[in-house]
Amino acid sequence: MGLGFWRGGGKGLLACRRVSTACGGGAGWDSVSPMAGVSLVLDGKVALISGGSRGIGAETVKLFSEAGARVAFSYEKAKDRAESLAAECGGPERCVAIQQELSTPEDGRALVSAAVRAFGRLDVLVANHGVWEAADAPIAEMKDAQWRRTLGVNLDSVFGLVQAAVGVMEHQARGADGVAGHIVLISSTAGQRGEAYHADYAVTKGAIISLTKSLSSELAPKGIRVNCVAPGWVATEMSAGALGDADLGSKIVGGIPVGRAASAREIAGPVLFLCTPLAGFISGEVLNVNGGAVLAG
Repeated sequence: MGLGFWRGGGKGLLACRRVSTACGGGAGWDSVSPMAGVSLVLDGKVALISGGSRGIGAETVKLFSEAGARVAFSYEKAKDRAESLAAECGGPERCVAIQQELSTPEDGRALVSAAVRAFGRLDVLVANHGVWEAADAPIAEMKDAQWRRTLGVNLDSVFGLVQAAVGVMEHQARGADGVAGHIVLISSTAGQRGEAYHADYAVTKGAIISLTKSLSSELAPKGIRVNCVAPGWVATEMSAGALGDADLGSKIVGGIPVGRAASAREIAGPVLFLCTPLAGFISGEVLNVNGGAVLAG
């Protein structure tokens, strides 16, 4: 038997069936007629994606919009870019850009409030925003200001986001799958194996993994699924300097078994999956999306 796939006209739909030669199907892959399939759509859902104006965040905004969700996303300074993305994804009725600094718990809570005001509910939170200082900072020389800023942006504001999102989700009716909401936190391979000269960043991403596990134990009984995506090197503006360096870039790629950095959409896809009914029994998971790099170093 071969396994055939069909992509329907609707967004995010994938259907498959097994085709036997007895039914006229040849061996291997084939085309099949439209049929009811596996849904990756998020029709009727509202998602909040922090740091959504560029890189992984922007691709996640686009993908969630394509899947049918209404999307609110935050930006800090790139107003023109954020407004252009919101318009591309359907405008005020479907996608809104919210200007919000994220460095304190209060900032995180304010962003959730703004998203709920825009769309009336919240079904998905993707805590994507973060800072990574490109310049190496040996621990003996790292400035207090860098340490505090990284913890504030990457961790303190995430606490506020999660706290406020849970307050909304736990009072909403559960869906047919028993789920009241999804939270996806973005960590990194640095949170699992550390990163020399970037201890501030690695500490926050390690904490995100611990937060994921703690929240899962607490919130799964309430119908809120909390999971984590841990990317490796991704070709974004934030990493362009390192990946573009002749020596460092080749060293980075040499440590990735797949042989290249990820595209932003290759991170957004797994994030979307974790927020669909297909992932309804996944809770407290750290999903590595790094081309095998975390196993190779």
